[in-house]
Amino acid sequence: MRAQFVLSEIGVGLRRNLTMTFAVVVSVALSLALFGGSLLMSDQVSTMKGYWYDKVNVSIFLCNKSDAESDPNCAKGAVTSDQKKEILADLDKSTVVDNVTYESADQAYKHYKEQFGDSPLAASLTPDQMQESYRIKLKDPEKYQVIATAFDGRDGVQSVQDQKGILDNLFGLLNGMNWAARAVMAMMLVVALMLIVNTVRVSAFSRRRETGIMRLVGASGFYIQAPFIMEAAVAGLIGGTVACGFLVIARYFIIDHGLALSEKLNLINFIGWDAVLTKLPLILATSLLMPALAAFFALRKYLKV
Repeated sequence: MRAQFVLSEIGVGLRRNLTMTFAVVVSVALSLALFGGSLLMSDQVSTMKGYWYDKVNVSIFLCNKSDAESDPNCAKGAVTSDQKKEILADLDKSTVVDNVTYESADQAYKHYKEQFGDSPLAASLTPDQMQESYRIKLKDPEKYQVIATAFDGRDGVQSVQDQKGILDNLFGLLNGMNWAARAVMAMMLVVALMLIVNTVRVSAFSRRRETGIMRLVGASGFYIQAPFIMEAAVAGLIGGTVACGFLVIARYFIIDHGLALSEKLNLINFIGWDAVLTKLPLILATSLLMPALAAFFALRKYLKV
């Protein structure tokens, strides 16, 4: 097969269907940009989970005198010294606990004043109304239920609270947004495939005289199909390159510069450039293979070879 002939046919085909080629490039670029964005969003959620779950504490709040009068869980009265020693001893023996920090009522009152000192409620609180607590760092944040089962409802324990539940709501929202992006990406891929098939059909129809002559002189089926397949592959590759550019520019301007979220949102551990760069070869490979395969199957039906 003469490479010069194939390349010339590719150029002719792209120029003849310039409008549709442009539509293919745009649709492939948008769909693969969403595809890459959804992959990066998954990486970001995983990174944030690893970062924040590592900082999650389980808190065991102990009964005080005020709770004994109003809370059914503290009906037996405020926590005693013996009960606190038993709770601490059981925590020390637990295989899921990494470390335990005790917070007294005075410390809890001080922390509350620091965080909510401007609140009208803060002026009416006194240290004896605050609860003592054990702040527990788990070796595995997923093992919260072990602590809840062992200590919830125990004498002297008002409640067991897990901060992971708050984070789960946030990550559930992020995952929902990610799946929505994937749904849009899937629709865009379908549109791109339809455009590719239609472009190949139009290109094959416009060159039906040339292909007919090639069949008469004994050209092989692959020789006839190759220019059409490569046209679609080139258009897709251009779209994939544009999609890669979108991702790189978005990472640069949204996280590093421009919006500079990495500086404004210090509490979020953003993904690095390595996560972006590892996705680019996958996007380029998809942009090359997807249109080529779509063109190949379209030609089997619409180009009689």
